[in-house]
Amino acid sequence: MRGVHHIETHKSQRNGWLRAAVLGANDGILSTASLILGVAASGADQRSLLAAGLASLVAGAMSMAAGEFVSVSTQADTESADLDRERKELKADPVHEQAEMAAIYVERGLDADLAARVAQALMTHDALGAHARDELGIFGPYTARPVQAALSSAGSFALGALLPLLLTVLSPATARMWMVPGGSILSLALLGLLSAHAGGAPRLPAATRIVGWGALAMALTAAAGALFGAA
Repeated sequence: MRGVHHIETHKSQRNGWLRAAVLGANDGILSTASLILGVAASGADQRSLLAAGLASLVAGAMSMAAGEFVSVSTQADTESADLDRERKELKADPVHEQAEMAAIYVERGLDADLAARVAQALMTHDALGAHARDELGIFGPYTARPVQAALSSAGSFALGALLPLLLTVLSPATARMWMVPGGSILSLALLGLLSAHAGGAPRLPAATRIVGWGALAMALTAAAGALFGAA
């Protein structure tokens, strides 16, 4: 049909930024809450707890940004190298490359004649784009975006880390050891539910996973802090 454009969006197109954002927020809540609990269990005062929490926020956000940027940049470099190689192969032997595309479509279920016609039509329209999409799996929203991933991770880590810091400020000393982990676990559960909803995945398993690992990490860190304080 003429004039019809594919405007449909899919939840899998969110995978890049959603993964980075969820990972950042989860780490922000979990690492900062665990650090605060560990330091609190050693007998430190509120000023020391806030200093530790702020240090965790800044260091964690920068670490997440750097890690995501380096990782996704490596992926982008690999994609670029693959595209350069494909471009050279198309220039050197377009007949072989067209046959290669036809073979891909045959493997996907087309008969040989139709596959050959499809390969010819797509390569006439955009040979490199057809090979990038169907041979290399590089296409549009799925390409690597290092800056987007870095900013998403750093921002979400900082937002996640703010929660245990606020709980530390607002909770009295006598209630801190249950208010900080309690509020953090509730936040982790909400994060799991929201991320599952955004990605179209089952919500309860996502929330259960994130809460289970979060509770374990906080418990172990608090125990380590208590041992240090006792020593």
